[in-house]
Amino acid sequence: MSTTLIIGGSSGIGLATAVRLAALGDTVHIAGRNADTLSGVKATHPALEVHVLDANGAGAVSALLAELGTVDRLIVTLSGNKGAGPLADLDLAVLRTAFDEKFWPTLTVVKAAVPHLSQSGSVTLVGAITARAGMPGTAGIGALNAAIEALVAPLAAELAPIRVNAVSPGYVDTPWWNMIPDGDREGLFDQIAAGLPTKRIATADDVAQVLVLLSTNPNITGTVIESDGGAHLTA
Repeated sequence: MSTTLIIGGSSGIGLATAVRLAALGDTVHIAGRNADTLSGVKATHPALEVHVLDANGAGAVSALLAELGTVDRLIVTLSGNKGAGPLADLDLAVLRTAFDEKFWPTLTVVKAAVPHLSQSGSVTLVGAITARAGMPGTAGIGALNAAIEALVAPLAAELAPIRVNAVSPGYVDTPWWNMIPDGDREGLFDQIAAGLPTKRIATADDVAQVLVLLSTNPNITGTVIESDGGAHLTA
């Protein structure tokens, strides 16, 4: 039986991935900052083990990993919606906060996890299509996601035989969009979907399927898979 740790696994893509891996027989631990959210997840998905954790705290991350022992699959699904907008209007302090919420905790977790990963284990990260598509208004958030995805190739070479991969999602119906009122969000999704080759907005489970593939397939490493509905073709 494999042990999986998902950082940021209390909602959205992370939770969908946790549910899929638990169904495959993994012992799945999810960690997040909101205790109430984690309690709700535990009530709905009792097979999942939940941990309150601020991933920016290296000491707390190391303590959790020591408690778990050997980890076979580390999946980091931290997200954030700060840092978007035209460069002329971009608040650099907000962009720094975005890096503090996604890039630095991702790196903190991976660094702390290395001594605890099995030699046949995997590290799987989540970037975004803004890292690889030239969309106006995404220079800041695109740089953030590019920083995440840039970790993949060098770490795959450095940590081998531990495998390192990432998924690069596009438009996904997750709590990431909750800053937009429901009615407006539905209209925006309809507009975006009409311009995508797939003609649909992805679900969290669509991306979770890719994360499961990357974390379990022993022949994939150093790879970033686009799961964006073809957004990179039309951006």
